[in-house]
Amino acid sequence: MKVTRKMVNKHLRFRGMLIDKLVTKSTEEAFIQSMHNSKKQMDKRFKGKDVEGLDCSEEWISRGDGSSIRVRIYKALGPVSAVPGVLWIHGGGYAQGVPEMSGDMYKRLIDTSECVIVAPDYRLSIDSPYPAALDDCYKVLLWIKNQAKELGIRDDQLMVGGESAGGGLTVALALLARDKGEVNLAFQLPLYPMLDDRMLSESARDNNAYVWNSDTNRWGWKLYLGKLFGRNVPIYAAAGRAADYSGLPPAITFVGDIEPFRDETIRYVERLRAAGIPVDFKIFKGAYHGFDIINPKADISKAARNFLMDSFKYATRHYFAKQN
Repeated sequence: MKVTRKMVNKHLRFRGMLIDKLVTKSTEEAFIQSMHNSKKQMDKRFKGKDVEGLDCSEEWISRGDGSSIRVRIYKALGPVSAVPGVLWIHGGGYAQGVPEMSGDMYKRLIDTSECVIVAPDYRLSIDSPYPAALDDCYKVLLWIKNQAKELGIRDDQLMVGGESAGGGLTVALALLARDKGEVNLAFQLPLYPMLDDRMLSESARDNNAYVWNSDTNRWGWKLYLGKLFGRNVPIYAAAGRAADYSGLPPAITFVGDIEPFRDETIRYVERLRAAGIPVDFKIFKGAYHGFDIINPKADISKAARNFLMDSFKYATRHYFAKQN
C-alpha cells in the first residue's frame, strides 16, 4: 500500500515526517544497529523514571533459572484495594523499549478508572528472540494472579494490554492463558497490534508510511522470530496466525488506516466478533503507526485516547473473569 503525504492527517504530517527521518533505516543492518542504539538511549532516558502523581515501585520476579524479570508497578497515591489489575506490555517492534516509556498511558488509565498497573521489562528480540518476551509476560501474569491481594488487585479483573508489539504480545498472552487454563483474563487492550509475520494483506505489503513501514516490519519480525522466520511459526509467536479466537476476553483496539497493521487488526476484530466476543474498535483516517504517542496533542490522537479510556472504564464496570 503506497502512502502519499496527502493521505496523512494534516495534524500528524510534520511530526510524522520528522520522526520518520530520525528512525527509518534503509537497510536491515542499519535497522538492527539502530535497535541496539535505541536500547541504550531508552535505558538512559527512561529506566527508573517515576510518574508524577502515582505510587511507583519496582519488583524482581524469578524466571526459575537464576535470572529475574524487572517489573514496574503503578498505583494511585494512598491505600489501594480490590481494583482491576492491568498487565501493560510496552511496544517497540519486540526489539526496543522499557516499561517506563508508557508513563502517560499509566496515569491516564489510573485516572480514568482506578487500577494497579504492572509493567514488565521483558527480554527484547535483539538479545533473546521468541519465546523469551512471551515467557516473561506470562510469568508476570501468573505472579499478578498469585499476588493479587498484596497488590490491591481483585483477581476476577485481570486485564492485559499494550501498544504495537505490546499489542501482539497481549493477544499471544490471551491465547496462551486460554490454552493453559492457569489464569483467566477479563479484558484485553491490544492497540494497533503487531500480529502477523506473513505480511500478506494489502496494508502490510509495500507500505511506505511514516514511522513503521513494510521494511521495518519485516526486519522486526526477523529479529523476534529468529530461526523460526519464514517457517512454521506458532500462534503464540504471531497471534494473527491463529484460526480460533473463541474463549478470549472482550477487547478494545484502534488502528490508523494507512499503517501496515490496519488489515491484520481488522481481521482480528472480525474474528473475535464472529466468535461472539464483544469488541470496541475504531479506524482513524490518515493515521500512521503510533500516531497517538508521536503527536498526543493532535485532535485525532485525543479522540483515539478518549475512545480507549471510555472503553476501559466500561470494562472495569462490566467485565469479570473468576479464577479457577
